[in-house]
Amino acid sequence: MSVDGEAVRLADEAQADEPGWEVDPDDEWGVAVVTTVGRQLKLRREAAGMRASDFAAAVKYGEDLVYKVEGGKRIPRPEYLEKADEVLGAGGLIAAMKEDVAKVRYPKRVRELAKLESQAVEIGLYSNHNVHGLLQTEDHMRALFDVWLPAHTEEETERMVAARLARRSVFERSPAPMLSFVQEEVTLRRPVGSTMVWRRQLERLLELGKLRHVSIQVMPTEVEDHFGTGGLIEVLKFADGTAVGRSDGAFAGRPVTDPRQLRILELRYGMIRAQALTPRESRAFIEQMLGES
Repeated sequence: MSVDGEAVRLADEAQADEPGWEVDPDDEWGVAVVTTVGRQLKLRREAAGMRASDFAAAVKYGEDLVYKVEGGKRIPRPEYLEKADEVLGAGGLIAAMKEDVAKVRYPKRVRELAKLESQAVEIGLYSNHNVHGLLQTEDHMRALFDVWLPAHTEEETERMVAARLARRSVFERSPAPMLSFVQEEVTLRRPVGSTMVWRRQLERLLELGKLRHVSIQVMPTEVEDHFGTGGLIEVLKFADGTAVGRSDGAFAGRPVTDPRQLRILELRYGMIRAQALTPRESRAFIEQMLGES
């Protein structure tokens, strides 16, 4: 499928999925969770003596969506579970399912966005929790995966490391895409793994920053009027003029292709870049950090 077709498909899915999300058939655990939640919702609705049409009217969602959620075909949004809990008088038991459902909501779209990275001609990335995955060394990746809870199995860690390493091929593409990164200062100061792992990570940033098609900027912690408080931002542009973006703090964290939504992400990212240190200043900042260690 072409990049244009992929972008259009993402847009169509974003509209069709409201107010629930498509279940990723490759995510066995996610399918099990959504199936169990749907079964519980159906049992409680029937125990309350409500037809699907009456329940749909009460929670103010379509009857078709009710059947899809109960059949494990759609991932319900938190608002749906909250309304269902209220309508069925579940005393918080249905609403409590939000935590498990939240864990399986976005994996398919995140994977699709990663695939699009390999096709983009321009990529803008802002990261405020960790060094962005594309910039991480292998040891840094492993150190991050090792502290996740619940703990990953060795096999899971290897699979995730391999997948993240494969994404780094974006730096070696020809013609090379323009890559712009803005990293929060705190993500560079956190000694993930060990002092040596941390130092090697900073050295990796300096190495990548030398590439003509890569720009790495540091956002100082002391900046007061910060436009990046909404979290991670990714904006990818393609040769045919299409684009896709995602942000933790906008549009439910889902990939968007609508021009109006993209303009919002581009505006935020542009302001963040303007507030950050220049690439030259950022390089000097990282070198100073290395010298202090």
